[in-house]
Amino acid sequence: MKYSNSIFGTLGNPRFPVHRKSKRFSSVLEKDWLLTYLFKIKSLLFRPQWHKGDYMAKRRILLTNVDPSSLNPDSSELSRVIINRIGLMPRKTGSTKQIYRVLIELYERTKLANKEKKPELSVLTVEEMGNFAGITRQTMYDYLKRWIDLDLIAKTTYIYQGKVIIGYKLNRNTLENAFEKAAQRINNHVEITLKYVRELQKTLKNEKLSETMKTKS
Repeated sequence: MKYSNSIFGTLGNPRFPVHRKSKRFSSVLEKDWLLTYLFKIKSLLFRPQWHKGDYMAKRRILLTNVDPSSLNPDSSELSRVIINRIGLMPRKTGSTKQIYRVLIELYERTKLANKEKKPELSVLTVEEMGNFAGITRQTMYDYLKRWIDLDLIAKTTYIYQGKVIIGYKLNRNTLENAFEKAAQRINNHVEITLKYVRELQKTLKNEKLSETMKTKS
């Protein structure tokens, strides 16, 4: 008995036994294997689709207690503190520590756009963000999810010299307003959690009453 590669290699490069001469399945074990593998294919083809709502429900917000190390911190240190406190500082070992520069540049671009009355000036492309942070475009994409989860920035587009430019901007006209929106996201999350807490208390009470009634009966 030898083994031959299956045409279903994309499902994990399986191998199944075939007869040396006839190339046909030659035992009950081989037939059982085939039925099992076909069931696996069916489960992959007909598994439930991933909806946007599922992603929204799995947002992660990490809050960290970090304060300035000096009595008179400069803009760089304050930016780092803010980025850390809301979980936007990269957590991987050896990752960039310059990500705070993206926050400052977004604010400066927003001020310029408001002054010149040109909304497109507030937009930073992912490549530009990566340049300010000292990381690659792809790595910046990986970090952007947390910024978006907090509603701190918003994706937008504009036309420049006949080309569509895709980028991101602060979700409000000032840093303070943008962070107020992020705070609203966090507060909404806490309020929903409190709702579940109240429901838990009510459910525990009802379950205990139900058990008491069963005992008496």
